Amino acid sequence: MVRSDEQGLHLVGELTLDTLAATRRELRQLLAREPGAQLRLSLSGLTALDLAGVIFLQALPDQAAGQGKELSLHGLPARFAELGAALQSPAPPAPPPPPPPGFLEGLGGAAYEWAAQGKRLLFMTSDLAWAATIGLVDRRGIRRGSFVEQAIATGSQGLPIVALILFLIGAASALQASVQLQKFGSNIYVANLLAIGICSELGPLMTAIVVSGRTGSAIASEVAAMKYTEELDGLRTLGLDPLRYVAVPKFWALLLCLPLLTVTADFCGLLGGTLVSVLVFDLSFTTFTERLLDVLKVKHLLTGIVKSLSFAWAITILGVYRGLSFRGGADELGRTTTAAVVNSLLAIIALDTFWGVVFYLKR
Repeated sequence: MVRSDEQGLHLVGELTLDTLAATRRELRQLLAREPGAQLRLSLSGLTALDLAGVIFLQALPDQAAGQGKELSLHGLPARFAELGAALQSPAPPAPPPPPPPGFLEGLGGAAYEWAAQGKRLLFMTSDLAWAATIGLVDRRGIRRGSFVEQAIATGSQGLPIVALILFLIGAASALQASVQLQKFGSNIYVANLLAIGICSELGPLMTAIVVSGRTGSAIASEVAAMKYTEELDGLRTLGLDPLRYVAVPKFWALLLCLPLLTVTADFCGLLGGTLVSVLVFDLSFTTFTERLLDVLKVKHLLTGIVKSLSFAWAITILGVYRGLSFRGGADELGRTTTAAVVNSLLAIIALDTFWGVVFYLKR
């Protein structure tokens, strides 16, 4: 219990976990009634004290300060000296914040993190390649019909937007080229630009960019959501490999559909360029198509198909990797999807440059 007299406040009796609530209530009322701003609390009347009581006493000065009082403790019996040592020892100061890393330290940390991410990406790529190869002969652990579902989502549902974009790109390319070439009376050479530029470069590149935004982001968000909801852990508990169950159907569907989309995009791009050349610049349809077919070679189509196969690899691998690297809550899901698309675009541009150099040197 707590009592008050001319000498100040006195804590008498037991201060244990059982009496803590009543003591706290009495002390709060006495502090509110005391007129003075500086008060002393005598602990000499304590007969029992436990760790809960010590914690309560440690917090008393701060609680009194909240009521506008300055409270000091004194007179703790000697038999409670061991517990009272906690009252006398001040709280350890907070450790100083670590100094910010220097330029070289930050550069080394970034390089180390990039190397670690590259190592994880290589391991995941090898695991996915192995799972995809084994999946051709062993269908266990792969849900029936998942490949068809992914092929429909990637191929047929993505065909309209890919066809429209390449049709417009072909039309715009022919329009801009014809404006320049007609100054020299060489409009017919627009067919050369369309045949080589669309089939070797713009067709596979723009198709991969569109598919990366549609399918790559969907792969990353789906895998990340499955990790967030612990569905991947559930698959492992059931004895299923998440890569085989989730990623392998997406991999084969993208590897099959992206070249087909690229060939269709090439046709739509050539069609758009042909229509602009014939309708706007009064070129002969027969002459233009003959020139187009004469310039267009199988190697141009094969160049686009080879590029699209490598793009499909990059989109799937980076989408799955970003999904598996997901950390945090729901707010991190958008950043994971964005990172997957950005990484895929960088990889597509890098691969396109690489294949361009390879085929250019070969010629």
